[in-house]
Amino acid sequence: MNIFLIEDDEIYAEFVKRSLGQNSSYSVTVFHTAEDALRVTNSSMPDAFIVDYKLPGISGIDLYEKIKPNVSPKQKVIMLSALDDGNMVLGFIQKGVRDYVIKDESVIESLKAILEGKEDDYYLFN
Repeated sequence: MNIFLIEDDEIYAEFVKRSLGQNSSYSVTVFHTAEDALRVTNSSMPDAFIVDYKLPGISGIDLYEKIKPNVSPKQKVIMLSALDDGNMVLGFIQKGVRDYVIKDESVIESLKAILEGKEDDYYLFN
């Protein structure tokens, strides 16, 4: 599974990349700005996007709006945020984002569950 991780915090991006990279079926490419990711999506689309909501320049939700026309139902778009804000999540849902993960101690388990299509089981039992 080819994954684009768009995260401006270099240390956090490396943590997520290494954690997910323990699964040999995941190939994670990191971008530190939405603009960098957009340049690549013009020629190549991943199987999944993991996008930090708060990015310098174009925000994560604005990036989603730009790529949304080219995202197929099979592709995953996961929005990440350190904030647990119900209104923000509602805004994501209204724009079409299906998956949202809070940057907490279970972020990797949550990401893996969504990437593997097991988010319903994960959220019901953890």
